[in-house]
Amino acid sequence: MSNSLFSAHLRFDSVSKSFGARRVLTDISFAVPAGSRVGLIGENGSGKSTLLRIAAGLTGADAGSVTAIAPGGRAASIGLLHQEPPFGPTDTIRTAIHAATAPVRAALAALEQLSEELAVHPEAPDAGDAYAEALDTVERLSAWELDTRVERMLAGLGIAQIPRDRATRSLSGGQRARLSLAWLLLNAPDVLLLDEPTNHLDDSASEFLTRTLTTWRGPVLFASHDRAFLDEAATALVDLDPAPLPESIAAILVQDGTGSGIGITRFTGSYTDYATAQRDARRRWSQQYSDEQAELRRLRAAVGDNQIVGHIDWKPRSESRMAQKFYADRNARVVARRVNDARSRLDTLTARQISRPHAPLTFAGIAAPSATNGAAREPERSAGGPPVSSGNTVPAVTLMRVAVEGRLPATSLEVLAGEKWLLTGANGAGKSTLLRTIAGLVQADEGAVTIAPDMRVGILEQENMFADPRGVGTHRTVQETYVDGVGIERATAIPLERFGLLARRDEAQPLAALSTGQQRRLALAILIADPPDILLLDEPTNHLSLTLAGAIEEAVAAFPGTVIVASHDRWLRRRWQGSHIELKPTS
Repeated sequence: MSNSLFSAHLRFDSVSKSFGARRVLTDISFAVPAGSRVGLIGENGSGKSTLLRIAAGLTGADAGSVTAIAPGGRAASIGLLHQEPPFGPTDTIRTAIHAATAPVRAALAALEQLSEELAVHPEAPDAGDAYAEALDTVERLSAWELDTRVERMLAGLGIAQIPRDRATRSLSGGQRARLSLAWLLLNAPDVLLLDEPTNHLDDSASEFLTRTLTTWRGPVLFASHDRAFLDEAATALVDLDPAPLPESIAAILVQDGTGSGIGITRFTGSYTDYATAQRDARRRWSQQYSDEQAELRRLRAAVGDNQIVGHIDWKPRSESRMAQKFYADRNARVVARRVNDARSRLDTLTARQISRPHAPLTFAGIAAPSATNGAAREPERSAGGPPVSSGNTVPAVTLMRVAVEGRLPATSLEVLAGEKWLLTGANGAGKSTLLRTIAGLVQADEGAVTIAPDMRVGILEQENMFADPRGVGTHRTVQETYVDGVGIERATAIPLERFGLLARRDEAQPLAALSTGQQRRLALAILIADPPDILLLDEPTNHLSLTLAGAIEEAVAAFPGTVIVASHDRWLRRRWQGSHIELKPTS
């Protein structure tokens, strides 16, 4: 096989981007060679999705360039997984897959044609080279195994059972997301760009995607808040957090020299290793800053002292006037030397002192609801059986064989006040439907849902849906959206900045200017401004920064109210300390 297969690469050179007065990316430079899988991380709004869109040619950079070279030196084909599916709503699954595999079938047709021409005219100039290049392309795309690849891809992503003649508009959001991912992988672009690829994947689909990417020959660049996926799939990380560490401290992060820019750190290693190194680096930064400031205070005091050796009334007791002058001159020389030394050290340290460690957004947690009824712990159990009460507190939520046709099988469950429950299950098992049924947003076809008297229910859904009662539309600001969501009185009493979810500068931004993660932070703030007694969280760590995801896990554990969480997040699930129920898909 030709070595040209492995020459593809993606490179960013001094890329910068602003939206209005807001700078998102500044002088970003790094490379993604063939066969490497680079994970983009950073706070919400740090520019991960913007950088992917610039690489895909969907958004223009204000400065800098992006170069994508394919095997053989040609311009690379680039595929981006993002919010918009690559197929139309009226397309069937079959037609969508047919469109995705068109380049692969075209490569096979080209090879067949060149093979026939070579057989007829073997002496034709460059015929052998053209055939060899076409053969390389077919082998790179695994074109001879196309039918097998299609079936394996759909099965691996959990959508093989859906009839192929079904229109894509009739699919659930999660099914469309997985079909979009299958479409992109089957399309086999030279450069693969993925924005939150695991958001709608269960364990088996996430593992399948990881296996697929580890054998991908071209460059892979992806943005993800899935900590387990970052650990398993990434060969390197690029942190776009716009608050760079001082050079003396950043060295601890073992940068490999292939990434640079304001606010970018490239780390070769797992996310777990990076998080440990980052914590150590920030601790050293804080300690070095504290030590330097103490030394600066000491030097300033030394320069500003009375500049006298000994106490202020010192005189030689029995010396002549000449001797007194000698000692005074010597005292002056010693004082001058010490002052000059202190001033020199002060000037040097002032010039090279490191900046104050920035104060990152810190989630303030979830306040207690107006009334809670104690807390209890129920052992793990499976769905379907009758609810069992432990008798030591009141039930907050009771489900008695609740079912929604085609979406949720008959499920019985009792959640006691103060309990923390985790809902897991494969895609289509009904986790979101169960939460929406408890919240009263979906009507059950069978069974009954009982909520304890005087207990309020609040839900954080996967998709942000902000009411716009004033009809402001896309011009509505973040602060206006918050006021619309919680009311003017509560917004005044509990300002948005109190939660530590959004920077104050973002409050005047139009809602549409926020990233998906920032909008999700806003939705969470609206929900917990007046915390409900029963908190329902649907994939709460989706689109959120890695730091905030961890903070939310801690806040849920400390919240005195009742919490039911539905999540595919393997990192969250491995550390879950509450009760657990696994839903099974409808048959």
